Amino acid sequence: MKRLLGVLVILVLGISLVGMIGLAEGKVAVVLDVGGRGDLSFNDMGFKGTDQAARDFGYEMVEIQCATAADYLPNLRNVARTGEFDLIICVGFLLGDALGTAAEEFPEQKFAIIDVGWITGPNIMNIVYRENEASALVGALGALAAAEYGYDYVGVVLGIEIPVLYHFEAGYRFGIDWGIKKYTEVKGTTPDVGLLYTYTGTFSDITLGKAASEAMLAQGAVAIYNVAGPLGIGDLEAVTEFHDNAGTTFGPPYFFGVDANQDWMGNGLHALASGMKRVDTGCYNAVKAVAEGTFTAGVTSLGLAEGGVGISKMRDLIEFVDFGIGAGAITLLDVPSIVYNWVRNRLTVPGWIWDAVDELEAGILDGSIVVPTADTGNEMAAVRAEYTLGAP
Repeated sequence: MKRLLGVLVILVLGISLVGMIGLAEGKVAVVLDVGGRGDLSFNDMGFKGTDQAARDFGYEMVEIQCATAADYLPNLRNVARTGEFDLIICVGFLLGDALGTAAEEFPEQKFAIIDVGWITGPNIMNIVYRENEASALVGALGALAAAEYGYDYVGVVLGIEIPVLYHFEAGYRFGIDWGIKKYTEVKGTTPDVGLLYTYTGTFSDITLGKAASEAMLAQGAVAIYNVAGPLGIGDLEAVTEFHDNAGTTFGPPYFFGVDANQDWMGNGLHALASGMKRVDTGCYNAVKAVAEGTFTAGVTSLGLAEGGVGISKMRDLIEFVDFGIGAGAITLLDVPSIVYNWVRNRLTVPGWIWDAVDELEAGILDGSIVVPTADTGNEMAAVRAEYTLGAP
């Protein structure tokens, strides 16, 4: 308890070891996709990691926001041609083609990109994630909660159909199937739990995310998993309004966050867990490599074993409460109620279910459980065929 209080005090006071790691001079740029800052997820995580690394290693950081896809290449060319930047980080799969062109035009410029593993070049660091591993844990939790409470479905709202999101969907399907089997093993009866999923085709239309969530909740979804960045704000609004209308506070239906730990959102009332993807860690490590002279082109894959993905735990909540404060989404006065609500909500799930999720995590880590993934439409179709999950 003393240790936890100490961590909270450090977060509240905003104490950090700025500039203690290195004294490098120069600039780094972070180029954000059209979703931009304020998503409390993917883009904000990219900014968070780059900003922290810049401060730790003594760099000046420049943030570049793309208003539309047409801005990708011009923005990259404009920043690269200055010759002032030690590293340019592109946050997002959709920037891949523009980066490939810019990297050829400016061969002396070092680049890093998140979520692209197919761009080759001596000046490009590709940072990819095994999102399927984190999604499997969230899917298992969702299926077990649905079975325990008698819900028919687990839901997920996704953005655009791209390989990265196929990773999430494939892992989620596997996790739900695993959870059904685990429940059968423990309880001796097989629950009838299916999957509701929607690709909205956007990473920016919060209203569309809310509408998709409302439809799933009406059909009996125990939880909504946000796999569409800012749309999660709409997903959580739908879950919150469902509780308000039902006169309930804790328990299902739940909200599952993505990328960042989003458990603190909505005052911690309904977010049960988050499928974390540490975009901040990838960006931080890229800047660190440049500062230490260890920058290497090629592909770096981050999964559970590397701490690149995972399901949220208490230590993550503590860290990302500070993230929410920094984003202006909450204040210091909100922290006690958020922590209380989060703990209270988690206690609505029996301990054996959390133990089962830990068991799945341990199996993935030791290699005894392999979570499927998909990079193409055909591969995703094969995973859907194997894990149909009673979709209507």
